Amino acid sequence: MGTFARPQANHNFGATATHMPFKTVHGCVEDASRSGVYIGLMLRSRRNIWRIGVILCLALAGAASGAGAAEKAVRATGVRIGSHGEETRFVVDLSGQVRYRTFTIAHPNRVVIDLPKLSWRIRREGPRRRNAVIRTYRFGAFTVGANRIVIELRQPAAIARAFVLPPRGKVSNYRFVLDLKPVSQEAFLRGVRSPVRRQGGNRATRRPPRGKRRPGHKPVIVLDPGHGGIDPGTRGRRGTREKHITFKVARAVRRRLLATGKYKVVMTRNGDTFVPLRQRIAIARKAEGDLFISLHADALSIKSFRGAAVYTLSEKASDHEAAALAKKENKSDIIAGIDLGRESGEVRNILIDLAQRETMNRSIRLARFLIGDLRREINLVRNKKHRFAGFAVLRAPDVPSVLIELGYLSNAADERLLRSPAHHAKLARAIARAVDRYIALQSKLSKS
Repeated sequence: MGTFARPQANHNFGATATHMPFKTVHGCVEDASRSGVYIGLMLRSRRNIWRIGVILCLALAGAASGAGAAEKAVRATGVRIGSHGEETRFVVDLSGQVRYRTFTIAHPNRVVIDLPKLSWRIRREGPRRRNAVIRTYRFGAFTVGANRIVIELRQPAAIARAFVLPPRGKVSNYRFVLDLKPVSQEAFLRGVRSPVRRQGGNRATRRPPRGKRRPGHKPVIVLDPGHGGIDPGTRGRRGTREKHITFKVARAVRRRLLATGKYKVVMTRNGDTFVPLRQRIAIARKAEGDLFISLHADALSIKSFRGAAVYTLSEKASDHEAAALAKKENKSDIIAGIDLGRESGEVRNILIDLAQRETMNRSIRLARFLIGDLRREINLVRNKKHRFAGFAVLRAPDVPSVLIELGYLSNAADERLLRSPAHHAKLARAIARAVDRYIALQSKLSKS
């Protein structure tokens, strides 16, 4: 079951006071909350004026320091893993007090730590040495204002205890401590939090068919920057993170499309936050998207493999590489510590209805336009420029969807290009041109 940290005297838990209460001193009313100080004065003597001046200065200083503290996030400066008797101890060094929540998830076995917004000063993810209990861990933004650490277990383990230690003696920082005790798989499953079923199933799959567009309607283009937050995606040889590349290119495409004045553009994420795959689909459908374009920059074991490619959905992959990429991308929710058991069978097993072939046909049409325009600006893969596989993010049944591999961070030349703003501009120009051609053709077909 989920465990929430509560204030405890022995561990110095509790919220920090950031609001100064009202005071009344010789007719002076003081409110130092936020940035303003209101003082009602009844001046009777020079002595009162002096006292009021002192109070005013103290109030302004308190308000300023309170605002500064609110804006400054707690820093996470290090992670340590070690043995503590029969248990494995996981420690995060912090610059301040935090509240937290811990729980376990199965399939695969994971421990999740939810934290408030943190400033991460940790570069390395995963243990430096092989550990009997912890296979690896990752951290990052999960939602706006919330962060998450996901620990993948090598063997089943239960949370023996979790607590925060304040600075003590020569130790000047706070420490979040998690002790894990090896248990059987049966015992681990008993400790997994109970699935919470969503009432009424999944809204996205129950939305009624969209009606006719209103006159003057601007086509809605949904841009999906792959990965984000705790899910960084691929990492290149020079340390380039896929989540940063996809977001930068998505913003360049958005600027290009909006500059035409012809489109409404929706982004599935507007910062470095994690968005589950199913939520990305739901965003596109809620916006009544005319197109869904997912952007990625993956890695392959073959380092010489480079160039861009366009993917559309199919239950049967076009080739081994396409199947491997789809399998990797579809694990995004697991990486971020999402409990897939919380979703109904209807959502977990979304399959494209063969009766909805029109959506798939439109996706293929858009893919062909993209290939034609991209090859005018950048290098494409040498063979099979249009590929297909079972990407979960492309499963919206009524929104034509494509996934563009912008290049491969496993290739040094591609990584260099993907870091270049000039290359981003080329990608944006090609994608916008393909969207123009697709929308123009669809408009013509709808009138015929």
